[in-house]
Formats: sequence, C-alpha cells, structure tokens
Amino acid sequence: MARARSEERRAEILRATLEVIAERGYRGATLGAVAERVGLTQQGLLHYFPTKEALLVAVLEDRDRWDTGGGGSEEGAWRLELLGSLVEYNAMRPVIVQTFSALLGESVTEDHPAREFFTRRYTQVRAGMAATLRAEYGDALPGGLTPERAAVLLVAVLDGLQYQWLLDPEAVDMPGAFGDFLGLLRGPEAPS
Repeated sequence: MARARSEERRAEILRATLEVIAERGYRGATLGAVAERVGLTQQGLLHYFPTKEALLVAVLEDRDRWDTGGGGSEEGAWRLELLGSLVEYNAMRPVIVQTFSALLGESVTEDHPAREFFTRRYTQVRAGMAATLRAEYGDALPGGLTPERAAVLLVAVLDGLQYQWLLDPEAVDMPGAFGDFLGLLRGPEAPS
C-alpha cells in the first residue's frame, strides 16, 4: 500500500514538473515551485527526487515511456503507420510537447543536465527509425536515400513540426503535415 502511494506521489510530482517547466523553462523551474504545486515542502520533494537533475531525467524518461507504450526507442520499435498516430496523440497534449521542446532547446548548451539524455535518445531514435525504414524499403528508399540518411530527416520533421505547431497551432496541421511527409518518403508510385 505504501509503495503504491509512493508511486502515485511520484507520478503527481512528474505531472507538476511538466507544468512548471512548460511555464518557466527548465532553468526557471525551481524545486520549490514544483513542491508547492503538489503540496510538499522542498525537503519532502527531495525524498522522491534527490536533485533537480534527477527530477528532470525522470520527466524525460516518463515522456518517452508514454510515447512508446513502455517499449522505448530501441531499434525496430517504431513502425511508420504508428508514427502518424504518435503525431496525432502529441497534438492532443500540448503541455507535454511544449515541455519536451523547451528542454530540447535548452539542452544544446554544454552544461545542461539533459544534454546527455537527449544525445543518447537521438542516437537511439535515429537507429530505430533507420531500422524501421530498412524493414519497409530495404537498403534504399524510393528517392534513393539510405535508411540512415532518411532517418535523420524523419526525426527532424517530427521535431520541427512540433515547434511550428506550438508557435501557431491554427496554421500548422501537425498530423496532416506529417502524413504529407510520409507520402514524400513513399514516392510517387506508392499508395498513401
């Protein structure tokens, strides 16, 4: 019973952290603000997450578990048709997309605590996307790109669409635009 309550409290803290980071960015988010939002003292929060960095990594890992159904981004974990569903799902949860995007943008600095997480994550995601593309198209896509080269573009489109959608959701149909990109990958002769 106590373990279940502890897990519930951890989940509550992670949700509150997402909200605070979405509002203030990682550098502007404080442990005190998160603790206040969940009705804890800062010391009480540290019982669950010993540092701000540990809390940040837990938020990012949870986000990836939500996106992949617990399967992670290992090679072959993705299928192209499921990526479209993920984009649609992300369009229904702007706070999570905003938090991820803010952290990704901040993580490009040398001293950011999420830099290693994002570097490792992108290595895994590109490998997984390349495996997906290779399974679907073999060693060359209809346009001639290798799966590895196309995987970089696929990831760039996914993240770039999120930024454009966050800035102007009325003008950017994120799921529709991603569907258009998949059509380009398939080439002119493939049915959509």
